[in-house]
Amino acid sequence: MDMHTVVVGTSGTTAEDVVAVARHGARVELSAAAVEALAAARLIVDALAAKPEPVYGVSTGFGALASRHISPELRAQLQRNIVRSHAAGMGPRVEREVVRALMFLRLKTVASGHTGVRPEVAQTMADLLNAGITPVVHEYGSLGCSGDLAPLSHCALTLMGEGDAEGPDGTVRPAGELLAAHGIAPVELREKEGLALLNGTDGMLGMLVMALADLRNLYTSADITAALSLEALLGTDKVLAPELHAIRPHPGQGVSADNMLRVLDGSGLTGHHQDDAPRVQDAYSVRCAPQVNGAGRDTLDYAAVVAGRELASSVDNPVVLPDGRVESNGNFHGAPVAYVLDFLAIVAADLGSICERRTDRLLDKNRSHGLPPFLADDAGVDSGLMIAQYTQAALVSEMKRLAVPASADSIPSSAMQEDHVSMGWSAARKLRTAVDNLARIVAVELYAATRAVELRAAEGLVPAPASQAAVAALRAAGAEGPGPDRFLAPDLAAADTFVREGRLVAAVEPVTGPLA
Repeated sequence: MDMHTVVVGTSGTTAEDVVAVARHGARVELSAAAVEALAAARLIVDALAAKPEPVYGVSTGFGALASRHISPELRAQLQRNIVRSHAAGMGPRVEREVVRALMFLRLKTVASGHTGVRPEVAQTMADLLNAGITPVVHEYGSLGCSGDLAPLSHCALTLMGEGDAEGPDGTVRPAGELLAAHGIAPVELREKEGLALLNGTDGMLGMLVMALADLRNLYTSADITAALSLEALLGTDKVLAPELHAIRPHPGQGVSADNMLRVLDGSGLTGHHQDDAPRVQDAYSVRCAPQVNGAGRDTLDYAAVVAGRELASSVDNPVVLPDGRVESNGNFHGAPVAYVLDFLAIVAADLGSICERRTDRLLDKNRSHGLPPFLADDAGVDSGLMIAQYTQAALVSEMKRLAVPASADSIPSSAMQEDHVSMGWSAARKLRTAVDNLARIVAVELYAATRAVELRAAEGLVPAPASQAAVAALRAAGAEGPGPDRFLAPDLAAADTFVREGRLVAAVEPVTGPLA
């Protein structure tokens, strides 16, 4: 477990801290300023709770039941009941890293001092994370408004010592047993606290942050595989010249072109047969790789801006304002996050699509400029990578279905009180699948392109040094090179792991220098 410590203050958090806690087990501590802000906001809530006038979330019911004033003797029961009743998720368990991100981001908002939660409740949230206790959260239950209600409720249930949770050893046990084993006392919720623990965009935001981290790696990896494919197809690298991209100054386009140029530096393949077999220009999937990859990069940058704003936000309803007012609001609506989650699914699908087109070109003897059919050792006896491309095509087809936006949908809930919802959680869930699929798609192109480059090298053509480094590292990772047909799935799995763990980028950067 990473012993890095993340300190949670009053002003939000960073994407790097989310990933550190969610994926790498970083410890969490509350800053002194956060504890002070928590205590100050709690005094405001306690004062309002003592007044006879009803205040939403403090002394009333919730949602469509907000018109009922709740007497003081029933308020603790009210807070317990909202957690129990809202913990109504169904379906498969959500991944551990998603739940940890969800918990950490809720703690981030609680620590802002705008929720009215007591310091001891926030500390217990940190204690759960540090103990490696992960509530069981289910796939279905969030409409993305009012935030990720059911997922957050399952987390709050664990704070109360109820429901099920996974211990640090991976075993699911009753939450009360796990808390007791780690010396953590269950919380007794007071006014507003149940509501404050449930009302946020934390699940969809956590998945957005982790998707951005994964997609950054995959876009750099796709620049490398595009360069390898260009090289294997004896394409021209002249289209990557900086002056061509300067006159259409989309930032990502220039970055992708530069990455590809650096991978291809020193290649003896690019343009090698332009005079013997004249090609005025390469196919779009080769020539326009920087434009497509670059547009996706620019989309990632926009999504990161949205994520940064949300990471700096305090999302709750009602909120405690610095002047002492407690005001109802709509900041829990997930639309800003949902839109970019869907946007990322679209660009990921398009990146997968162009990768597959280059793979298909490598395998087609009529378009590969001299490579053997399907890169087979003895075509006809051997099928080569024919079915690897089928698998890649199936993944691309699913990516297109996953690109259909969830945020364009809305379904009313809570007796029409919540009559327009974001579906941001659903957008995030399908994006996770899309990111997984994209890694596999890039891996198939890598596997095909490296085989093709090796076949060119066997003809006496010298690949770029960076290409040679990529080939050597992939072979060392267990994905074998050209030869007679063999059981292909293990090779593809090795290539997939190689790509998603960032090892492709790491393999070429000692030659190219850091790639963007």
